[in-house]
Amino acid sequence: MTRKPAKRWLGFIQEHATIYDDDLIPGSKILAIGDAPQSHVNLSHPEEVFYEYLARIANHLKVLRPEKHPLKMLHLGAGALTLARWASVVYPSSIHVAVDIERELLDFVLTHLPLPDDCHLSPIVADARSVLAEQLAGEKFDVIVLDIFSGPEAPEHLTMADYYAELKNTLANDGLLFVNIGDDPPLNFTCTQVEAANSSFEFVMLSSSPEMFTKRFPGNLILTASRQHFSEDQILQCQAAGPYPSEVLHSMDLDGFCKP
Repeated sequence: MTRKPAKRWLGFIQEHATIYDDDLIPGSKILAIGDAPQSHVNLSHPEEVFYEYLARIANHLKVLRPEKHPLKMLHLGAGALTLARWASVVYPSSIHVAVDIERELLDFVLTHLPLPDDCHLSPIVADARSVLAEQLAGEKFDVIVLDIFSGPEAPEHLTMADYYAELKNTLANDGLLFVNIGDDPPLNFTCTQVEAANSSFEFVMLSSSPEMFTKRFPGNLILTASRQHFSEDQILQCQAAGPYPSEVLHSMDLDGFCKP
């Protein structure tokens, strides 16, 4: 039986948030902002990640951190906390900090989509940049997931090279940054983010479905950045992990992709 959707007005962005049943997957819920589905969670099986871009981040992380040691993860842009839920199963005893500028959204999600009992999460209402220098000053994270912006309408201060430098300084020496980039053809915004990340990180790769790399379609790409270079085998494993079909560009191939 489908339950009545829950709604909450979000004062900062002036939109309604809605949580409703996914009738195709029992035990699952969808979070929409305005009219756009934004996040998907399987409350019965949080280790299952339905949305392709989130599954790509999860699969990359499993390849690059194959040991199931607890992680300290920072989620910039809370959404429905899908990856925090996932990591509570895949990397038990991990510590999570979730940051969102929309106070009502964090409360709404935590009320209507309760976290698994073993998901250790601290929510912070703050700007995704100022929080690094203020509430989280001096903190270091194993993983940072930046999932806030989509295309050139993104807040400018979250897209600049010096922000990537601040993100790098908030990572442990072997830490990983994942950025979800939504973009439209010809993916000019994506390339500005690749350039910004390259200004601070020693290694940057871009992942998506092969059609996205034709620059003819709108969609999501995942930027992964690290102080350390990944081996060719790790990169191939990331590509093979999917979601299928999958393509990963790095180094000279990525440079060529971003040239006019």
